[in-house]
Parts: sequence; C-alpha cells; structure tokens
Amino acid sequence: MNTTILLFLLQDGITNGAIYALLGLALVLVFAVTRVILIPQGEFITFGALTYATLSTGGSPGTAYLAMVMGVVAFAFEMFGIRKSLQAGKVVRALLIYLVFPAIVLGLTMALPATKPGVAVNIALSLLIVAAIGLFLYRIAFQPLAHTSVLVLLIASVGTHLALQGFGLVFFGAEGLRGPPLSDAAVTLGPLRFTGQSLAVYAITIVVMIGLWLFFGYTRYGKALRATAVNRLGARLVGIRTSLSGQLAFLLASVIGAISGILIVPITTLYYDTGFLIGLKGFVAAIIGGLISYPLTAVAAIVVGVVEAFSSFYASNYKEVIVFTLILPVLVLRSLAAPAVEEEKD
Repeated sequence: MNTTILLFLLQDGITNGAIYALLGLALVLVFAVTRVILIPQGEFITFGALTYATLSTGGSPGTAYLAMVMGVVAFAFEMFGIRKSLQAGKVVRALLIYLVFPAIVLGLTMALPATKPGVAVNIALSLLIVAAIGLFLYRIAFQPLAHTSVLVLLIASVGTHLALQGFGLVFFGAEGLRGPPLSDAAVTLGPLRFTGQSLAVYAITIVVMIGLWLFFGYTRYGKALRATAVNRLGARLVGIRTSLSGQLAFLLASVIGAISGILIVPITTLYYDTGFLIGLKGFVAAIIGGLISYPLTAVAAIVVGVVEAFSSFYASNYKEVIVFTLILPVLVLRSLAAPAVEEEKD
C-alpha cells in the first residue's frame, strides 16, 4: 500500500463514517428518550433514498400512500386514547397532524413530479413523507407500549422492521435505484478528488450535528427531550409530556435517516433492504458509544467507516464480519465493568 491508496481509503472511510455518525446519533437519541432500540432506522434510510430516487424520475412513491394510511390509523388510535376526555382542541390537533398533514403531502406527491420541480423540492418532499411515517409509527406501534420492558419494545421494533421492509419491497420492487447527485461540482486536492456529493455529505453531517446541539441546548422542546432521557418519571412529574418527547424523538430519527439515505443513493445503488445493513453499522457506533454518549458515538462512527474501508481493501469478503466484530470487545469490557445485579423475582 502506498500513500495515495492510504489517502483514498481514509477519504472513503470518513465519508461512510459521516453517514454512520448521523445514524448512530439518531439511535442514541431514540433509545435515550423512549428505550426503543430503533431497528426500523434502516427502513427510514431506504424510504428516504428510494422516495427521492422515485420522485426524481417523475414517479409517485408508494411511501406517500403508506403515510396517509398510517395517519388514518394513528388518528383512530388517538381518538380511542382521548375518548374519555374529548376536547375540541385535542380533536383539531389530531385532525391536523394525522389527517390533514399526510393528505397535503400526498397531494403534493401526486401533483409535483409531473412539473419536474428539481432536486431541492424532491428532497423536501421526501423528508416530509418519511417524517410522517416516523411520527405515525411511534403513535401506532410504540406509544401504547411506552411503559413496558425494553424486551417488549425490542420485539415491537423487530416486528415494525419486518413490516416496513415488506412494504419497501411492494413499493419499490426488487430492483435497485439511484438518485441524482446534489451537486456536480468537484474539488481536487493533491491525489484526492472530492465530488460534490461527498462534500455535501461532510457539510450536511456537520450542519445536522450543530443543529442538534443547538436544539438540545437552547430550545424548550430540546430541553424536554434531555429531561425525558435523564429521568422519564421526573420529567412527567414536572409536567413534560413523555408521549410528545417520544414523538419528537421518532420524528428527528426518521428525518435523520431520510437525510442519510438521500446522501447515499447518488453514490451507490440502493435496494429495498439495503438500509438495514447500513443502519446496523450505525448501531455498532451507537453501541460503542454506550447508547448514551453523542460525541463518543460520532467518533466511533468514523472509526467504523475507516475500518470498513480498509477491510474492503484487504479482505473484501469479510468486511462486514470485521465491522460487526468491533462491538465484541466493547460488550465484553462493559460486561466486566458493570456491577452485578440480582435478577428480579416475580
């Protein structure tokens, strides 16, 4: 290996690591707030990427119809939940969120592709569709189970992953899709050539991380999420709606997943089930971060990306095995360091 190859591998690893950092942060956020290990994060990646690719070809993605159907189901759940304390304000709010919002998104999805609106509009519409799916997914599948054990939430997470993956196959088929790049610009720096897409990956990752830092540090809802992550019971006692915190966490995670998919799909061909494997690599970074530390998760994601790049060069057949093996020493160390806890008896 010479210096040029080393630089190419580092460049590729950092680019992939930036994507994994976004996914790892989303997984840590959701787990901290809701105790849900968000396995469907991979579907948010797939839906965001393939929705954007479909819109770019002038098609109408099935995810918009899925969001509408999920909105109707979520509205029914909401009405059942507040049936004993019906108030005009709650009903109007539910109508706007669960019915009017997805209906507007669906209408735009059906009308805009024929006008060839451009990359920016397609990205915005893709984010709205996936955000609606993430928001409604929490209301339907996880909010009713919010006070159950982590194991029950994990089983629900696996079930939603399988269901959404099946919908992905129905909507997009078994053939892969690629989307147009965000920019055709290119910058040459020595032996390295940075495409507009890779520069967009770096820039958007930094912007999202700064945006999350500002959101958690300086906004009321961000502080509410932090309080819920630290102590759910304490947050409820001081008047924070933990259900709203869960909805916000899933909303942010779905948007971050969609952004990650949109950044990936111009670089490589994505299939209906590709997002699951990409999401698992973000999960490796989140595990190394202990599912609690955002900075450590971001650093671990870069390490995962670099390890993957070098594994592809030296042992391409085993690169996935090598990447996923990274969590084994971390789990062993955490297991040895954790204090002994007696099992609860019924």
